[in-house]
Amino acid sequence: MSIWKIHEVTLSDLQRNSKNTIVEHLGIEFIAVGEDYVQAKMPVDKRTHQPMGLLHGGAHVVLAETLGSVAANLCLETTKEYALGLDINSNHLKAISSGYVIGTAKPIHLGSKTQVWEIKIENEKGQLLNISRLTMMVLKHAN
Repeated sequence: MSIWKIHEVTLSDLQRNSKNTIVEHLGIEFIAVGEDYVQAKMPVDKRTHQPMGLLHGGAHVVLAETLGSVAANLCLETTKEYALGLDINSNHLKAISSGYVIGTAKPIHLGSKTQVWEIKIENEKGQLLNISRLTMMVLKHAN
């Protein structure tokens, strides 16, 4: 059973909402939406490298926060409430210098005031490169 409150979640809608943002700038592309996860890929290239030619740790965090934030808001009645990032923890486990990384966000806790998401980032071979935990706060729209 799907956890999403948005009934028609399409990859093209998610991509369109990322126009003119850091998501578009870094080349992040949404690739899957399952019943309880959102997945995107990000290129490892000059946009995402640190000076030693490896994927920048901050790029991992951008991908993780993007996935968790999008997923969190898909779980809400967005006409009444919205979610914003409150805290992120990110552990870099393995380096990568080229190709793509694939991030998958899954919920740990979906509360009325906070949500907690786990985001795993892997290389194209499925090896875990980074694991992040994102806490989101849920706010009501001012009427």
